Amino acid sequence: MKISAFDIRPGNILEHEKGLWRVLKTDFVKPGKGGAFVQVEMKNIETGTKSNTRFRSGETMEKAVVEARTMQYLYADATGYVFMDNESFEQSILSEDLLEGQTGYLLPNTEIQVNLHNDRPIGVELPSVVVLEVTEADPAIKGQTATGSYKSARMETGITVMVPQFVNSGEKIRVNTTDGTYIDRA
Repeated sequence: MKISAFDIRPGNILEHEKGLWRVLKTDFVKPGKGGAFVQVEMKNIETGTKSNTRFRSGETMEKAVVEARTMQYLYADATGYVFMDNESFEQSILSEDLLEGQTGYLLPNTEIQVNLHNDRPIGVELPSVVVLEVTEADPAIKGQTATGSYKSARMETGITVMVPQFVNSGEKIRVNTTDGTYIDRA
């Protein structure tokens, strides 16, 4: 499917230079002289290399046909992360580099979208918010609860999230998966 250069968004999968590229960032530029263009930062799915490419306003790109399939995360072992297809009950193993730093938001039995291109997994889409338990948090500083100060807290999955002073160990909080920020208590 062809899309205009101005319709490229972060997260899109493009077919470019005989490869599949995931769009990381886009920036619309309208210089004083010359035509407008879109500066796109992309990462090759197969090789992992990054590229900054300019697309002119009149150019069109081929958007890859990606099938989203709902799968359930089961567990992680030495070979990778094991997911089960909710329709066929087949298990698939995805490598850590394919998940691109999203493993800190995976809990067993969590349903996620796995993107497939020609029946080959190329990435995952996490839910926008996950509930995680705080396993370790710095102690609150007396008198700091009224201000907007934050402290670091370690979650059950191993990631660190900046939380308000009133959050303690053992509490469950909601975390935004796109930027890893605290939302509220669960």
